[in-house]
Amino acid sequence: MILHTIAEKSQEALLRTKLRPFDFKSHTPAQIKKLVAGMRKKMHEWSGVGLAANQAGFDTQFFVAETEGKFYAIFNPRITKTFGEPVEMEEACLSVPNQYGRTKRYEKITLEGQDSTGKKIKIKAWGLLAHIFQHETDHLNGLLYIDHAVKTIKASPAKE
Repeated sequence: MILHTIAEKSQEALLRTKLRPFDFKSHTPAQIKKLVAGMRKKMHEWSGVGLAANQAGFDTQFFVAETEGKFYAIFNPRITKTFGEPVEMEEACLSVPNQYGRTKRYEKITLEGQDSTGKKIKIKAWGLLAHIFQHETDHLNGLLYIDHAVKTIKASPAKE
């Protein structure tokens, strides 16, 4: 698994593709468990709070996220309800290195999808979790935060 970034044009193509739905019939439960574990491991290695399938080179709709000690693996997500007006927040992305920006996202949302067993789920999220869910769902639809950022700022590359 390699992190796809916009720095590589061949990788950017997948990042800007609306992904096909995840087909549970094409994977065994063991394969899905391994896939989720691998995505979670890479998200941690890459210091992210969320990771969409296309960021790791997969072309189906799922993402992992973790915040406040709670881990999520969401398949075929859809934001079905938003609340209030969007608020401006700071945002960055593993696939857009050395840059961050300000975007408008809803403070509270309802997300529907499936868990790793294919069971339908519905999550009401607010604050940072709502922000993460919107960011990752955008990825699965071929959108990057820079596509609708209010402002972007170049950052210095991290020193190793």
